Amino acid sequence: MSVKNQKIGYLPDEVPSIGKLLLYALQQVIVMFPATITVALITGFQVSTTIFASGLATLCFILITKRRIPLYYGSSFAYLSAVSAMAMAEGSADQIAAWQATGILPAELISKAQFGIIMSGFVSIAAGLIVKKFGAEKVEKFLPASITGSVSMVIGLTLAGNAMADFLGIGNSINGLDVTQGSAVATAWLIVGLVTFLSTCIYARYLKGLMSQLPLLLGVLTGCVLAAVFNFAGGINLFRSVPAEALASSSFKLGDGSFFALPAFTFPKFSLQALIGIMPIAIATIPESTAHMYQLDIYVNDVAKEKGKGKYDLVSLLGDNLVGDGLCDMVSGFVGGPAGTNYGENISTMAITRVFSVPVLMVASIIAMIVSCFTPLIQIIYGIPLAVIGGIEVYCFGAIAAQGIAILIDKGVSMFDSKNIAVIALVCIIGLGGQYAFGGTIPFFSMNIPCVAGAAIAGIILNLILTLGDRAQG
Repeated sequence: MSVKNQKIGYLPDEVPSIGKLLLYALQQVIVMFPATITVALITGFQVSTTIFASGLATLCFILITKRRIPLYYGSSFAYLSAVSAMAMAEGSADQIAAWQATGILPAELISKAQFGIIMSGFVSIAAGLIVKKFGAEKVEKFLPASITGSVSMVIGLTLAGNAMADFLGIGNSINGLDVTQGSAVATAWLIVGLVTFLSTCIYARYLKGLMSQLPLLLGVLTGCVLAAVFNFAGGINLFRSVPAEALASSSFKLGDGSFFALPAFTFPKFSLQALIGIMPIAIATIPESTAHMYQLDIYVNDVAKEKGKGKYDLVSLLGDNLVGDGLCDMVSGFVGGPAGTNYGENISTMAITRVFSVPVLMVASIIAMIVSCFTPLIQIIYGIPLAVIGGIEVYCFGAIAAQGIAILIDKGVSMFDSKNIAVIALVCIIGLGGQYAFGGTIPFFSMNIPCVAGAAIAGIILNLILTLGDRAQG
């Protein structure tokens, strides 16, 4: 490939050279790792199993969609409250006590959650088949750009709290040191986060050629080097270690498992509570996944235009994407991983680096599966300081929100139209208000609805009401 094309980027069907392929793939793994690990730690699922399931599901998604859609499948935050509620309802006193003591759900409860996760896959598959039958253009009547764009903004902005918490670190405890405001640890934490963020921005803006497509990886390395300086020169260790309980279970170990240990695979077990509580949550990921496809379509076609190639009509593959999402939930649920969705973090990485190569994501999924089996690799990637992760999150999560604005601009959404303003206003207020007032789930009658799903559903309903009014007036 020419130097000119290297600067522009890679389209979904293009394959970088081996060295670049590995670097781009490693960058994608590092970007997806923090959120996927966080879901495992919050829900009590096994860390190594969650990483393995993420890689396996991504590989299956790529094969199912015939290597046409560049998306990475990771663990979804939308299911957190549903899984926790199911575990509390189904678990015995001893099981709940063990969960609270170790942070790991007992295998029997994971198996019951798996059943709900597998069944949730049917919801996404059904939605995908409907889209395939009636066409993506019909979907735009229910999910116009005023909704998908504002939902994308909400997805990025609801993560702002997580980004700032990791970026500043106040209230955390690391290696026996409390991160309190004004302390030496907090100062070191903030400096590392700032340097990570600024260096990533500078790398993305000013580097050329191959290096311009690795700003996030280079930013992480810069932050880690500075954290190492604080550790050796100032005695402030910001590097993390994986909780022992998170690596204790395994399907097979070499020796004590300190080098090689297969993930702890479990199999699904019927649970009516999981069916009722977990399965419907898949509805929350459908608008999110749709918004991601619109984001990809805009950025991939921009690169294609610069390279003088034909249009990549990814929006027309929306049905395949939803079917793939559902099958991935089944794959992840079958081996013992959490339910998931395609990751905005990875999309923002592709948008920043302009590397949309599907083979890169295939290699990333394989790397994730390999990492899950080798304990030192898990410890190395997990050990990246939260300050470094926070610096990257500020960039990536903000980029997700910016991509929502890009959808509104690209689709020509008029901000002087009263219907558009009403829909965008409702989506943003419900989505952001639900996150910051109620912690991400909105209490609605006797239900707790994930804020992104609630915002999308409310936007769809209001848009339909106002559209019917337009038709009546016409």
